[in-house]
Amino acid sequence: MVWEEVKHTLRLGWPIILGNITQILLGIIDSAMVGAIHSSQLAAASFVNNLIGIPFILVIGLSMAISPLVAAALGEGDRDKPLRILYNGTWAVGIAATLLAILIHVGIDGVDYMGQDKIVAELSKPYLIWMAWGMIPMALFMAVKQFADGLGKTQMPMYLSLASIPLNVLLNYLFIYGKWGAPRLELEGAGIGTLFSRLAIMIAIVLFVWKGKSFEPYRQQLSQQLQLRKDRLRDVLRIGLPSAMQYGMESSAFAISGIMIGWLGYIQQAAHQIAISLAALTFMVSLGISATGSIRAAYAFGQKDKAKVRQIGTTIIWMGIIYGVLCALVFILGRHILPRFFNEEAQVLYYASSLLILAAAFQISDSVQAIGVGLLRGIQDVRIPTLYVSIAYWVLGIPSGYLMAFVLGMDVQGIWWGFVFGLSTSAILLSLRFLKLTR
Repeated sequence: MVWEEVKHTLRLGWPIILGNITQILLGIIDSAMVGAIHSSQLAAASFVNNLIGIPFILVIGLSMAISPLVAAALGEGDRDKPLRILYNGTWAVGIAATLLAILIHVGIDGVDYMGQDKIVAELSKPYLIWMAWGMIPMALFMAVKQFADGLGKTQMPMYLSLASIPLNVLLNYLFIYGKWGAPRLELEGAGIGTLFSRLAIMIAIVLFVWKGKSFEPYRQQLSQQLQLRKDRLRDVLRIGLPSAMQYGMESSAFAISGIMIGWLGYIQQAAHQIAISLAALTFMVSLGISATGSIRAAYAFGQKDKAKVRQIGTTIIWMGIIYGVLCALVFILGRHILPRFFNEEAQVLYYASSLLILAAAFQISDSVQAIGVGLLRGIQDVRIPTLYVSIAYWVLGIPSGYLMAFVLGMDVQGIWWGFVFGLSTSAILLSLRFLKLTR
Protein backbone atom coordinates (compact mmCIF):
# COMPACT_ATOMS: atom_id res chain seq x y z
CA MET A 1 0.00 0.00 0.00
CA VAL A 2 2.80 2.42 0.92
CA TRP A 3 4.73 1.60 -2.24
CA GLU A 4 1.59 2.22 -4.31
CA GLU A 5 1.31 5.69 -2.73
CA VAL A 6 4.96 6.39 -3.52
CA LYS A 7 4.53 5.31 -7.17
CA HIS A 8 1.37 7.40 -7.56
CA THR A 9 3.11 10.46 -6.13
CA LEU A 10 6.19 10.03 -8.33
CA ARG A 11 4.10 9.40 -11.45
CA LEU A 12 2.18 12.63 -10.94
CA GLY A 13 5.05 14.60 -9.46
CA TRP A 14 8.16 13.95 -11.55
CA PRO A 15 7.20 16.47 -14.27
CA ILE A 16 6.45 19.08 -11.58
CA ILE A 17 9.82 18.38 -9.92
CA LEU A 18 11.72 18.59 -13.20
CA GLY A 19 9.88 21.78 -14.16
CA ASN A 20 10.79 23.37 -10.81
CA ILE A 21 14.44 22.41 -11.24
CA THR A 22 14.59 24.00 -14.68
CA GLN A 23 13.22 27.29 -13.34
CA ILE A 24 15.78 27.55 -10.55
CA LEU A 25 18.45 26.61 -13.10
CA LEU A 26 17.79 29.91 -14.88
CA GLY A 27 19.10 31.80 -11.84
CA ILE A 28 21.99 29.37 -11.38
CA ILE A 29 22.94 29.75 -15.06
CA ASP A 30 22.95 33.54 -14.64
CA SER A 31 25.21 33.24 -11.58
CA ALA A 32 27.61 30.76 -13.18
CA MET A 33 27.97 32.72 -16.43
CA VAL A 34 28.62 36.09 -14.77
CA GLY A 35 30.74 34.48 -12.03
CA ALA A 36 33.24 33.55 -14.71
CA ILE A 37 33.82 37.30 -15.28
CA HIS A 38 34.54 38.34 -11.67
CA SER A 39 33.38 37.59 -8.12
CA SER A 40 31.87 41.11 -7.87
CA GLN A 41 29.46 40.13 -10.68
CA LEU A 42 28.58 36.95 -8.78
CA ALA A 43 28.06 38.96 -5.58
CA ALA A 44 25.73 41.38 -7.40
CA ALA A 45 23.77 38.45 -8.84
CA SER A 46 23.49 37.05 -5.31
CA PHE A 47 22.26 40.37 -3.93
CA VAL A 48 19.61 40.79 -6.64
CA ASN A 49 18.43 37.17 -6.45
CA ASN A 50 17.99 37.57 -2.70
CA LEU A 51 16.19 40.88 -3.10
CA ILE A 52 13.90 39.84 -5.98
CA GLY A 53 13.15 36.60 -4.18
CA ILE A 54 10.74 38.32 -1.77
CA PRO A 55 8.25 39.76 -4.32
CA PHE A 56 8.78 36.84 -6.70
CA ILE A 57 7.86 34.25 -4.09
CA LEU A 58 4.87 36.35 -3.01
CA VAL A 59 3.30 36.19 -6.48
CA ILE A 60 4.29 32.54 -6.98
CA GLY A 61 2.78 31.71 -3.57
CA LEU A 62 -0.42 33.46 -4.63
CA SER A 63 -0.57 31.33 -7.78
CA MET A 64 -0.15 28.14 -5.75
CA ALA A 65 -3.73 28.45 -4.53
CA ILE A 66 -4.89 27.49 -8.03
CA SER A 67 -3.76 23.83 -8.17
CA PRO A 68 -5.40 22.61 -4.90
CA LEU A 69 -8.62 24.48 -5.72
CA VAL A 70 -8.68 22.90 -9.21
CA ALA A 71 -7.93 19.42 -7.79
CA ALA A 72 -10.63 19.80 -5.14
CA ALA A 73 -13.11 20.82 -7.88
CA LEU A 74 -12.24 17.63 -9.79
CA GLY A 75 -12.73 15.64 -6.59
CA GLU A 76 -16.20 17.18 -6.34
CA GLY A 77 -16.90 16.24 -10.00
CA ASP A 78 -17.24 19.85 -11.26
CA ARG A 79 -15.62 20.32 -14.72
CA ASP A 80 -16.65 23.95 -15.24
CA LYS A 81 -15.07 25.25 -12.05
CA PRO A 82 -11.34 24.80 -12.91
CA LEU A 83 -11.24 27.37 -15.74
CA ARG A 84 -13.17 29.87 -13.63
CA ILE A 85 -10.55 29.41 -10.91
CA LEU A 86 -7.72 29.91 -13.43
CA TYR A 87 -9.25 33.06 -14.96
CA ASN A 88 -9.80 34.77 -11.63
CA GLY A 89 -6.48 33.54 -10.24
CA THR A 90 -4.59 34.86 -13.28
CA TRP A 91 -6.03 38.33 -12.76
CA ALA A 92 -5.00 38.29 -9.10
CA VAL A 93 -1.48 37.05 -9.85
CA GLY A 94 -0.94 39.35 -12.85
CA ILE A 95 -2.03 42.50 -11.02
CA ALA A 96 0.14 41.64 -8.00
CA ALA A 97 3.23 40.98 -10.17
CA THR A 98 2.74 44.21 -12.16
CA LEU A 99 2.38 46.37 -9.06
CA LEU A 100 5.50 44.85 -7.49
CA ALA A 101 7.52 45.34 -10.71
CA ILE A 102 6.51 49.02 -10.85
CA LEU A 103 7.41 49.47 -7.17
CA ILE A 104 10.87 47.97 -7.68
CA HIS A 105 11.56 50.04 -10.80
CA VAL A 106 10.50 53.31 -9.17
CA GLY A 107 12.47 52.58 -6.00
CA ILE A 108 15.63 51.26 -7.66
CA ASP A 109 17.89 53.86 -5.99
CA GLY A 110 17.05 52.28 -2.63
CA VAL A 111 19.77 49.75 -3.46
CA ASP A 112 22.33 52.43 -2.54
CA TYR A 113 21.12 52.41 1.08
CA MET A 114 21.33 48.68 1.76
CA GLY A 115 24.93 48.58 2.98
CA GLN A 116 26.41 46.75 -0.03
CA ASP A 117 29.84 47.36 -1.54
CA LYS A 118 29.65 50.23 -4.03
CA ILE A 119 30.59 48.04 -6.99
CA VAL A 120 27.89 45.50 -6.05
CA ALA A 121 25.23 48.22 -5.76
CA GLU A 122 26.09 49.70 -9.16
CA LEU A 123 26.13 46.34 -10.92
CA SER A 124 22.84 45.33 -9.27
CA LYS A 125 20.55 48.15 -10.45
CA PRO A 126 20.06 47.35 -14.16
CA TYR A 127 19.95 43.60 -13.47
CA LEU A 128 17.29 44.13 -10.77
CA ILE A 129 15.09 46.19 -13.13
CA TRP A 130 15.11 43.48 -15.81
CA MET A 131 14.47 40.74 -13.25
CA ALA A 132 11.56 42.74 -11.78
CA TRP A 133 9.78 42.98 -15.13
CA GLY A 134 10.57 39.32 -15.73
CA MET A 135 8.39 38.49 -12.72
CA ILE A 136 5.23 39.26 -14.70
CA PRO A 137 5.52 36.62 -17.46
CA MET A 138 6.87 34.13 -14.93
CA ALA A 139 3.94 34.70 -12.56
CA LEU A 140 1.44 34.27 -15.41
CA PHE A 141 3.24 31.12 -16.59
CA MET A 142 3.06 29.73 -13.05
CA ALA A 143 -0.66 30.51 -12.75
CA VAL A 144 -1.45 28.53 -15.91
CA LYS A 145 1.00 25.80 -14.87
CA GLN A 146 -0.81 25.45 -11.54
CA PHE A 147 -4.07 25.01 -13.46
CA ALA A 148 -2.56 22.24 -15.61
CA ASP A 149 -0.94 20.58 -12.58
CA GLY A 150 -4.22 20.61 -10.68
CA LEU A 151 -5.83 18.75 -13.60
CA GLY A 152 -3.02 16.17 -13.48
CA LYS A 153 -1.60 17.36 -16.83
CA THR A 154 1.91 17.97 -15.56
CA GLN A 155 4.09 17.01 -18.53
CA MET A 156 3.34 19.89 -20.91
CA PRO A 157 4.49 22.62 -18.45
CA MET A 158 7.60 20.53 -17.79
CA TYR A 159 8.54 20.43 -21.49
CA LEU A 160 8.14 24.19 -21.74
CA SER A 161 10.32 24.70 -18.66
CA LEU A 162 13.00 22.44 -20.16
CA ALA A 163 12.88 24.38 -23.42
CA SER A 164 13.57 27.63 -21.54
CA ILE A 165 17.05 26.42 -20.45
CA PRO A 166 18.83 26.33 -23.85
CA LEU A 167 16.98 29.51 -24.84
CA ASN A 168 18.20 31.26 -21.68
CA VAL A 169 21.78 30.03 -22.18
CA LEU A 170 21.77 31.28 -25.77
CA LEU A 171 20.40 34.72 -24.86
CA ASN A 172 22.81 34.99 -21.92
CA TYR A 173 25.71 34.12 -24.20
CA LEU A 174 24.70 36.88 -26.58
CA PHE A 175 24.10 39.66 -24.07
CA ILE A 176 26.55 38.82 -21.26
CA TYR A 177 29.58 38.40 -23.49
CA GLY A 178 28.49 40.53 -26.48
CA LYS A 179 28.51 37.81 -29.14
CA TRP A 180 27.16 37.81 -32.72
CA GLY A 181 26.79 41.59 -32.83
CA ALA A 182 24.93 41.94 -29.51
CA PRO A 183 26.25 44.49 -26.95
CA ARG A 184 28.40 43.20 -24.08
CA LEU A 185 26.20 43.91 -21.03
CA GLU A 186 27.61 41.37 -18.53
CA LEU A 187 25.22 41.03 -15.55
CA GLU A 188 22.55 43.24 -17.12
CA GLY A 189 22.61 40.93 -20.15
CA ALA A 190 21.69 38.00 -17.89
CA GLY A 191 18.57 39.90 -16.83
CA ILE A 192 17.56 40.52 -20.44
CA GLY A 193 18.07 36.85 -21.33
CA THR A 194 15.94 35.71 -18.40
CA LEU A 195 13.12 38.14 -19.22
CA PHE A 196 12.80 37.00 -22.85
CA SER A 197 13.05 33.32 -21.87
CA ARG A 198 10.14 33.77 -19.47
CA LEU A 199 8.07 35.67 -22.05
CA ALA A 200 8.50 32.81 -24.52
CA ILE A 201 7.29 30.05 -22.18
CA MET A 202 4.39 32.21 -20.92
CA ILE A 203 3.06 32.68 -24.47
CA ALA A 204 3.54 28.99 -25.23
CA ILE A 205 1.64 27.69 -22.20
CA VAL A 206 -1.30 30.06 -22.78
CA LEU A 207 -1.58 28.81 -26.38
CA PHE A 208 -1.46 25.17 -25.23
CA VAL A 209 -4.30 25.65 -22.75
CA TRP A 210 -6.36 27.78 -25.15
CA LYS A 211 -5.95 25.49 -28.18
CA GLY A 212 -4.90 22.07 -26.82
CA LYS A 213 -7.34 19.16 -27.21
CA SER A 214 -6.57 17.76 -23.77
CA PHE A 215 -7.97 20.94 -22.20
CA GLU A 216 -11.08 21.04 -24.41
CA PRO A 217 -13.40 19.42 -21.81
CA TYR A 218 -12.71 22.38 -19.51
CA ARG A 219 -13.54 25.04 -22.14
CA GLN A 220 -17.22 24.24 -22.68
CA GLN A 221 -18.87 27.29 -21.09
CA LEU A 222 -16.40 30.05 -21.91
CA SER A 223 -18.85 32.96 -21.61
CA GLN A 224 -19.55 31.93 -18.02
CA GLN A 225 -16.07 30.70 -17.15
CA LEU A 226 -14.20 33.83 -18.30
CA GLN A 227 -15.83 36.18 -15.81
CA LEU A 228 -14.40 37.96 -12.81
CA ARG A 229 -16.42 36.74 -9.84
CA LYS A 230 -16.14 37.69 -6.19
CA ASP A 231 -16.58 34.14 -4.93
CA ARG A 232 -13.77 32.77 -7.16
CA LEU A 233 -11.44 35.66 -6.34
CA ARG A 234 -12.24 35.16 -2.69
CA ASP A 235 -11.36 31.45 -2.90
CA VAL A 236 -8.05 32.21 -4.61
CA LEU A 237 -7.17 34.97 -2.13
CA ARG A 238 -8.35 32.96 0.89
CA ILE A 239 -5.76 30.27 0.17
CA GLY A 240 -3.36 32.26 -2.00
CA LEU A 241 -2.62 35.16 0.34
CA PRO A 242 -1.63 32.98 3.33
CA SER A 243 0.33 30.72 0.96
CA ALA A 244 2.11 33.78 -0.42
CA MET A 245 2.84 34.91 3.13
CA GLN A 246 4.20 31.47 4.05
CA TYR A 247 6.61 31.35 1.14
CA GLY A 248 7.26 35.07 1.51
CA MET A 249 8.26 34.61 5.15
CA GLU A 250 10.83 31.99 4.18
CA SER A 251 12.05 33.82 1.09
CA SER A 252 12.33 37.17 2.85
CA ALA A 253 14.21 35.53 5.71
CA PHE A 254 16.76 34.20 3.22
CA ALA A 255 16.79 37.54 1.39
CA ILE A 256 17.36 39.61 4.54
CA SER A 257 20.05 37.16 5.58
CA GLY A 258 21.67 37.57 2.16
CA ILE A 259 21.67 41.34 2.59
CA MET A 260 23.26 40.96 6.03
CA ILE A 261 25.92 38.73 4.50
CA GLY A 262 26.67 41.60 2.10
CA TRP A 263 27.69 43.66 5.16
CA LEU A 264 30.49 41.13 5.73
CA GLY A 265 31.95 41.64 2.23
CA TYR A 266 31.49 40.59 -1.37
CA ILE A 267 33.68 37.48 -0.94
CA GLN A 268 31.28 36.08 1.68
CA GLN A 269 28.33 37.13 -0.46
CA ALA A 270 29.72 35.36 -3.52
CA ALA A 271 30.25 32.18 -1.44
CA HIS A 272 26.73 32.52 -0.06
CA GLN A 273 25.34 32.74 -3.60
CA ILE A 274 27.08 29.51 -4.56
CA ALA A 275 25.82 27.59 -1.53
CA ILE A 276 22.29 29.03 -1.61
CA SER A 277 22.00 28.29 -5.34
CA LEU A 278 22.82 24.63 -4.73
CA ALA A 279 20.48 24.47 -1.72
CA ALA A 280 17.72 26.11 -3.80
CA LEU A 281 18.25 23.47 -6.49
CA THR A 282 17.64 20.61 -4.05
CA PHE A 283 14.72 22.54 -2.55
CA MET A 284 12.99 22.60 -5.95
CA VAL A 285 12.61 18.82 -5.73
CA SER A 286 11.08 19.17 -2.26
CA LEU A 287 8.79 21.89 -3.60
CA GLY A 288 7.72 19.59 -6.43
CA ILE A 289 6.94 16.79 -3.96
CA SER A 290 5.08 19.37 -1.87
CA ALA A 291 2.99 20.53 -4.87
CA THR A 292 2.17 16.93 -5.73
CA GLY A 293 1.15 16.24 -2.14
CA SER A 294 -1.01 19.36 -2.17
CA ILE A 295 -2.82 18.23 -5.35
CA ARG A 296 -3.35 14.66 -4.14
CA ALA A 297 -4.47 15.76 -0.67
CA ALA A 298 -6.83 18.34 -2.22
CA TYR A 299 -8.44 15.71 -4.47
CA ALA A 300 -9.02 13.39 -1.49
CA PHE A 301 -10.22 16.39 0.52
CA GLY A 302 -12.75 17.20 -2.24
CA GLN A 303 -13.99 13.60 -1.96
CA LYS A 304 -14.19 14.04 1.85
CA ASP A 305 -11.87 11.02 2.37
CA LYS A 306 -9.95 12.00 5.50
CA ALA A 307 -8.21 8.63 5.89
CA LYS A 308 -6.84 8.90 2.35
CA VAL A 309 -5.54 12.41 3.05
CA ARG A 310 -3.58 11.13 6.06
CA GLN A 311 -2.23 8.12 4.16
CA ILE A 312 -1.03 10.35 1.31
CA GLY A 313 0.51 12.85 3.74
CA THR A 314 2.45 10.45 5.95
CA THR A 315 3.90 8.66 2.92
CA ILE A 316 5.04 11.91 1.33
CA ILE A 317 6.59 13.16 4.58
CA TRP A 318 8.72 10.00 4.71
CA MET A 319 9.69 10.53 1.07
CA GLY A 320 10.87 14.01 2.07
CA ILE A 321 12.97 12.68 4.93
CA ILE A 322 14.71 10.10 2.72
CA TYR A 323 15.33 12.68 0.01
CA GLY A 324 16.79 15.11 2.57
CA VAL A 325 19.28 12.49 3.77
CA LEU A 326 20.47 11.83 0.20
CA CYS A 327 20.93 15.57 -0.47
CA ALA A 328 22.89 15.99 2.75
CA LEU A 329 25.30 13.25 1.68
CA VAL A 330 25.80 14.89 -1.75
CA PHE A 331 26.63 18.25 -0.16
CA ILE A 332 29.07 16.77 2.34
CA LEU A 333 30.90 14.65 -0.23
CA GLY A 334 30.87 17.35 -2.92
CA ARG A 335 31.62 20.42 -0.80
CA HIS A 336 35.04 20.94 -2.41
CA ILE A 337 33.91 20.12 -5.97
CA LEU A 338 30.51 21.75 -6.50
CA PRO A 339 31.60 25.37 -5.80
CA ARG A 340 34.16 25.19 -8.62
CA PHE A 341 31.33 25.25 -11.17
CA PHE A 342 30.74 28.88 -10.14
CA ASN A 343 34.11 30.41 -9.25
CA GLU A 344 37.80 29.52 -8.82
CA GLU A 345 38.90 32.19 -6.30
CA ALA A 346 40.44 30.52 -3.24
CA GLN A 347 38.67 32.60 -0.58
CA VAL A 348 35.28 32.14 -2.22
CA LEU A 349 35.82 28.38 -2.42
CA TYR A 350 36.87 28.23 1.25
CA TYR A 351 33.70 29.92 2.49
CA ALA A 352 31.43 28.05 0.05
CA SER A 353 32.67 24.61 1.14
CA SER A 354 32.00 25.43 4.80
CA LEU A 355 28.49 26.67 3.97
CA LEU A 356 27.69 23.44 2.13
CA ILE A 357 28.25 21.56 5.40
CA LEU A 358 25.55 23.72 7.00
CA ALA A 359 23.34 23.29 3.92
CA ALA A 360 23.64 19.54 4.49
CA ALA A 361 22.50 20.05 8.08
CA PHE A 362 19.14 21.53 7.07
CA GLN A 363 18.29 19.36 4.04
CA ILE A 364 15.86 17.09 5.93
CA SER A 365 14.07 19.94 7.70
CA ASP A 366 13.91 22.04 4.51
CA SER A 367 12.28 19.17 2.63
CA VAL A 368 9.82 18.28 5.40
CA GLN A 369 8.71 21.86 6.04
CA ALA A 370 8.03 22.41 2.31
CA ILE A 371 5.95 19.23 2.21
CA GLY A 372 4.10 20.22 5.39
CA VAL A 373 3.08 23.56 3.86
CA GLY A 374 1.83 21.80 0.69
CA LEU A 375 -0.19 19.16 2.50
CA LEU A 376 -1.88 21.71 4.75
CA ARG A 377 -2.65 23.91 1.74
CA GLY A 378 -4.23 20.87 0.09
CA ILE A 379 -6.71 20.54 2.95
CA GLN A 380 -7.18 24.34 2.91
CA ASP A 381 -5.53 24.93 6.30
CA VAL A 382 -3.39 28.03 5.77
CA ARG A 383 -3.74 30.51 8.64
CA ILE A 384 -2.11 28.62 11.53
CA PRO A 385 0.74 27.35 9.30
CA THR A 386 1.44 30.97 8.35
CA LEU A 387 1.83 31.81 12.05
CA TYR A 388 4.16 28.84 12.54
CA VAL A 389 6.33 29.87 9.61
CA SER A 390 6.60 33.47 10.84
CA ILE A 391 7.71 32.28 14.29
CA ALA A 392 10.26 29.85 12.86
CA TYR A 393 11.97 32.34 10.58
CA TRP A 394 11.44 35.75 12.13
CA VAL A 395 11.44 34.96 15.86
CA LEU A 396 14.11 32.24 15.77
CA GLY A 397 15.96 32.06 12.43
CA ILE A 398 16.98 35.63 11.62
CA PRO A 399 17.64 36.88 15.18
CA SER A 400 19.77 33.84 16.03
CA GLY A 401 21.68 34.19 12.74
CA TYR A 402 22.38 37.88 13.39
CA LEU A 403 23.49 37.13 16.96
CA MET A 404 25.92 34.42 15.90
CA ALA A 405 27.31 36.30 12.89
CA PHE A 406 27.76 39.81 14.30
CA VAL A 407 27.77 39.46 18.09
CA LEU A 408 29.51 36.12 18.53
CA GLY A 409 31.78 36.71 15.51
CA MET A 410 30.90 33.51 13.62
CA ASP A 411 30.94 35.38 10.27
CA VAL A 412 28.76 34.07 7.41
CA GLN A 413 28.51 30.64 9.06
CA GLY A 414 26.54 32.25 11.90
CA ILE A 415 23.83 33.42 9.48
CA TRP A 416 23.58 29.90 8.10
CA TRP A 417 23.18 28.39 11.57
CA GLY A 418 20.12 30.62 11.79
CA PHE A 419 18.79 28.85 8.68
CA VAL A 420 19.24 25.50 10.43
CA PHE A 421 17.27 26.62 13.52
CA GLY A 422 14.46 28.27 11.54
CA LEU A 423 13.90 25.43 9.06
CA SER A 424 14.00 22.75 11.76
CA THR A 425 11.40 24.57 13.85
CA SER A 426 9.14 25.04 10.83
CA ALA A 427 9.40 21.35 9.85
CA ILE A 428 8.43 20.13 13.32
CA LEU A 429 5.48 22.51 13.78
CA LEU A 430 3.98 21.94 10.32
CA SER A 431 4.28 18.14 10.49
CA LEU A 432 2.62 18.02 13.90
CA ARG A 433 -0.17 20.29 12.61
CA PHE A 434 -0.91 17.97 9.67
CA LEU A 435 -0.87 14.84 11.83
CA LYS A 436 -3.21 16.51 14.35
CA LEU A 437 -5.77 17.62 11.74
CA THR A 438 -5.86 14.21 10.01
CA ARG A 439 -5.90 12.12 13.19
